[in-house]
Amino acid sequence: MSEPLPLPLQVSDPAGLVARAAALDGADELAPLRDLFALNEGSVYLDGNSLGALPRHVPERVREVMTRQWGELGIRSWTEEGWWTAPERIGDRIAPLVGAGPGQIVVGDSTSVNVFKAVVAAVRLADQDRKPDQDRKPDEGRTDVLVDATTFPTDGYIARSAARMTGRRIVPLDPAELPAALGPRTAAVLVNHVDFRTGRLHDLPGITAAAHAAGALAVWDLCHSAGALPVGLDAHGVDLAVGCTYKYLNGGPGSPAFLYVAERHQARFDSPLPGWNGHADPFAMAPGFAAADGAVRGRVGTPDILSMLALDAALDVWTDVRMADVRAKSLALTDFFLECVGAYAPPGRVSSLTPAAHAERGSQVALRCAQAPAVMAELIARGVVGDLRRPDVLRFGFTPLYVGFADAERAARVLGEVLAEVPGEVQPGRR
Repeated sequence: MSEPLPLPLQVSDPAGLVARAAALDGADELAPLRDLFALNEGSVYLDGNSLGALPRHVPERVREVMTRQWGELGIRSWTEEGWWTAPERIGDRIAPLVGAGPGQIVVGDSTSVNVFKAVVAAVRLADQDRKPDQDRKPDEGRTDVLVDATTFPTDGYIARSAARMTGRRIVPLDPAELPAALGPRTAAVLVNHVDFRTGRLHDLPGITAAAHAAGALAVWDLCHSAGALPVGLDAHGVDLAVGCTYKYLNGGPGSPAFLYVAERHQARFDSPLPGWNGHADPFAMAPGFAAADGAVRGRVGTPDILSMLALDAALDVWTDVRMADVRAKSLALTDFFLECVGAYAPPGRVSSLTPAAHAERGSQVALRCAQAPAVMAELIARGVVGDLRRPDVLRFGFTPLYVGFADAERAARVLGEVLAEVPGEVQPGRR
């Protein structure tokens, strides 16, 4: 991981930043989408990288599901309202947002459960890929599962458990070290597309290609990139991927996650959780498991219909939205925010952990601040809602569908005011 960048990165005239923000908002083609969300206009919401804002129309849609579909139709809604096929149907709605064709994404369960499915299935696929003359014991073949050492903790926990259960060895590495570490003993690699703490965007095309060159499979966690930037799952040949829907996809607290299984792997995808919903004929109630065709075999138990259909409704805000436009605005917003922080923050009090290079940046800005807990608490009290990663990281998530340039300017200005009031030592430019 690169060293933090000292701020100010670029000093601007503070007096001109408000006018520039207004001009940028006036030229923003995505600006009208803000009206689709229930936002407190007295505050700046920069925590969509933890929980996306509520689309205004979702409560009424959920009420309709509860009062008519559940309340009046009852069990008939499994067929008459399409509840049974919702995991695949909603998966197909998410697919274009992550660069996947239809029939490769199924929605359901949590991210953690889907990480477990994906890692174990990847190891099993690696075993299946052996040629007849490679019919060796696990400890003589592809013994290693490489995992992003900076990953969100749950991914590491799950990967370690999956490795123990499949007789593999877990190898934690910095993502920059992964390509060189891949080799004939690698079964699979699990990487976060965007680092949850720093906002660093990792090289999905390059790491995936390196994994394939080594004969291994690539599993990607898209929790901090799905809905924030183009992913290109199909274009880059990703094998398996998982992602949550409550961040940039605005599906609501605890909304179900998704699992991507590349079409070329679906016939051999061997889920470690063969639940009845993934059976080829679930209502046959057969004692033996026969996997369904396609990504449906990634289903496990009965779908959480209320959360599932709230997510379905929330995805309406993406109608006619191009991910290229979302990405362009995201980069412009984070550039502008960093510039404003450089103008407003007292010298030396914060440093940026988020890369300056666009090719290495997700859609959040992480600032190191020695007084981060006190600073974030005061920011929230003043209507600038970000979040904290202990001990010293301030995180600000920029969701282009509803965050504007005036929001970025105000957040940086209030941050500067708080830093001027909260006692603290000057941050060193380097660790």
